[in-house]
Amino acid sequence: MTATSPRLAGIAVLALLAALALGGCEREMRRFETPPDNKASPRPEAPRTSSLQPAQARDDPVRLPAGNGEGYEDNAYNVSQGKRLYRWYNCAGCHAQGGGGMGPALTDDQWRYGGEPAQIFSTIVQGRPNGMPSFGGHLNEDQVWQLTAYVRSMSGQLRKDVAPGRADSLQGNEPEAARDREPVRPGTK
Repeated sequence: MTATSPRLAGIAVLALLAALALGGCEREMRRFETPPDNKASPRPEAPRTSSLQPAQARDDPVRLPAGNGEGYEDNAYNVSQGKRLYRWYNCAGCHAQGGGGMGPALTDDQWRYGGEPAQIFSTIVQGRPNGMPSFGGHLNEDQVWQLTAYVRSMSGQLRKDVAPGRADSLQGNEPEAARDREPVRPGTK
């Protein structure tokens, strides 16, 4: 037996261990679009509860959510897209960076219309009286669920490995991934 045989055997064992370690890692599966749900039953429609509109006023009904946003809150890509939409639609204009302003804070445990994903979805799509515009005609369903997931990340509702890990603004707010989870309680603000 030569001196290189044990060395080659050691390298082979290390290569095998490295392959097993890499194969055992779980990577997030990115879903860039949601396939249509052909089995879904027709969803009920609801009236817009806000006459405020971010563009041309609409009076047509909006569709209520199907499900509770499964698959959006455990996908970092969807949450980051929600953060982008939050910025694009100037949600910070009313909610600041989640701490509240004209609109209620999104970083605490008080949720006037409910803090569950389907309730937040309905708030975004229908709007709310006295301030929250209806975005039902401006965002597709995927975008509303992405925005919903990001809003929930602002109060620490998502896993730390999914929530955005840094603030992309000049303000020194704590990133969503570093926030403590706030229990969702209905409240009056």
